Amino acid sequence: QVQLVESGGGLVQAGGSLRLSCAASGFAISWYLMSWYRQAPGKERELVASIGSTGSWTKYADSTKGRFTISRDNTKNTVYLQMNSLKPEDTAVYYCNTVVIGTHYWGQGTQVTISS
Repeated sequence: QVQLVESGGGLVQAGGSLRLSCAASGFAISWYLMSWYRQAPGKERELVASIGSTGSWTKYADSTKGRFTISRDNTKNTVYLQMNSLKPEDTAVYYCNTVVIGTHYWGQGTQVTISS
């Protein structure tokens, strides 16, 4: 079955960096667009970044442009999110997402906390 497992979250100071990973199983990510979302307490889940199947196309939320980089390694069936210049407002649970045959799949999420 389709499974997404995020890792790499943690507590860092403002200005620091983190690299999140999303390991997929049960399907080959090489066929699919992959995305990262985040949800802060009391807020709706929002799109952070997306990457096309080959990695040549990417899209970012305005709030993360220039600071975050989404990438993928189809040979490892893994998607990454490099987050630099982190701000307290980046604090949230970060989720990996894909849509396979019309069904959205989500990982369990990884907590990112940025201290000021």
